[in-house]
Formats: sequence, structure tokens, C-alpha cells
Amino acid sequence: MKRVLFLGLLCLGFHAMAFAETAEEANVQQSINALLGGDAVRSVRAAPMPGLYEVVLKSGELVYTNTEVSHIVVGSIIDAKTRVNLTEKRLDELSRIDFSALPLKDAIVIKKGDGSRVFASFEDPNCGFCKRLAKALQQVDNTTQYLFLYPILGPDSEEKAKRILCSDDPAKTWQSWMVEGKTPPAAPASCDTSAIERNVALGKQLGIGGTPTLFLRDGSRIGGFLPAEKLEERLRAVR
Repeated sequence: MKRVLFLGLLCLGFHAMAFAETAEEANVQQSINALLGGDAVRSVRAAPMPGLYEVVLKSGELVYTNTEVSHIVVGSIIDAKTRVNLTEKRLDELSRIDFSALPLKDAIVIKKGDGSRVFASFEDPNCGFCKRLAKALQQVDNTTQYLFLYPILGPDSEEKAKRILCSDDPAKTWQSWMVEGKTPPAAPASCDTSAIERNVALGKQLGIGGTPTLFLRDGSRIGGFLPAEKLEERLRAVR
């Protein structure tokens, strides 16, 4: 009887502890929302450093605070023994996606060599760094690129995206414009360009604020331009 009572009290203690932690996290979330105004917090959990909470904002930022939310820390937590940047590691985890969930039917497929190394990219046809990426990719072989047209730099970007999508060979037209500067032909009035609208909606949902943004097959995100040798390293690292 005493053993049963002891186990019952032990379970009750663990339940109370878990509830207290959840209540503290809820209080932190409520306080941060009140501080920033509106529904700004995506998640709250205990930080790697005792006494702090990790707060992920819907803007994609990660900050730290204490239980009372009397201080907010913006910066990185480094593991002193391993020298690993735990904040950077966590941000990488948060930015990952389920690659298999991408609507590849809305992308332009650019295949090189055996196409074994797969990645997706969100790009604007007027983006200077996207043009640099297109040139760098000429040095990277055995890839399948799913290119999501993502015209966010203005009306001319949207017009060029429609012209590229509606051309006889969108992959070739994209390369000709981005690498050689050849203006895409006018799009027929009957062409269905709804994929571009879906791409823009998807990009916003994924928190893509700039181009180029790449996603590797393991779901990891690359924000911005990478030279050919760096992209090779990232592609080789994907299992």
C-alpha cells in the first residue's frame, strides 16, 4: 500500500513539474506577445542555457529571455566545450522543410548529367544573385534543379516570369535570360500562369524573404548565393 501511495505521489510530482514548465512557457509567450504587440511568437521552450527560454518569433528570429521576461537576449549561445554555435544549429533545424511536400509540378525542371543530386530553388528573374547562381551552376554537374519562379522584385519580374514559364522550353529560356541576357519572348494571352501565383504564396508560407533561396533534398535551406565549390560541398553532404 505504501509503495502504491509513493508511486502515486511521484507521478503527481512529475505531472505538477511538467505543468509548471508548460505554464511558465505560456507566460513567457504571453509576455513577449504583449511586449511586441499582437501574435508575434511562434514557439517557446527551454534554452540550452539554464534559466533562459528560447523564443522563436513568427518573423523567423530567435531570441532568449528569462522567466520574468525582464531581459531579452539577441545573439548566439555557444557550447564552451564543443565550440558549437547552438543558436545557429537551432535556426538550421527550424528552417528545414519537408522536401517531398514541395509541389514540383509548379517548378521548371533543369537536369544536368545523371540528375542524381536534387535541389529546389526560389528565384526572381531580375535578381542579380540569382544570375550569379545560374552561372555558377554551369560548373556543377549531375543535378536536377526544381526552379520555382518567385517574382518578388516588382511588376517587371512578374512579366519576365510569365514569359519564361510560357515559352516553348522554359528551362532553356531561363538559362538564356539569366546567363546570356536574351530577353524572353512575349507570353501568349492564353497561357496559364497560375503556377507563379502559387509559387509566391508558397514562398511566403515558407518564410522566403529574398532570392535565391535553395532547399536541398534533406530539407535544409540555403539563403542566398553560394559559389560553385561551396554548393558542391553542400550537395555532397546530403545523404
